[in-house]
Amino acid sequence: MAGGTVRVRGLPAELPPDRVADKLTIHFLRSRNGGGDIAEVRVLPGPPPCGLITFEAPEVAQRILKLKDHVLAIGGMQYPLEVTLPTEELSPDEVPRG
Repeated sequence: MAGGTVRVRGLPAELPPDRVADKLTIHFLRSRNGGGDIAEVRVLPGPPPCGLITFEAPEVAQRILKLKDHVLAIGGMQYPLEVTLPTEELSPDEVPRG
């Protein structure tokens, strides 16, 4: 469901990926942030780390892309996010290694 996926940059590198994924899920589920039901959240290692969020409905991803100034709040810190369409191929730095 590539039409429902966005890439998120500006994530805190110092936090565990699972905690960042949880915070991204909460942020992008909220309707006030343009969000909706999420199918998958993946945090890819960096540097810098980035996230791929796949929404249940492609129109939610389009809404997210139209909204500016997404800010992730974690532990009293504010992280401005850059939300874009994912490129067709990830750069070598973003390929998950496993």
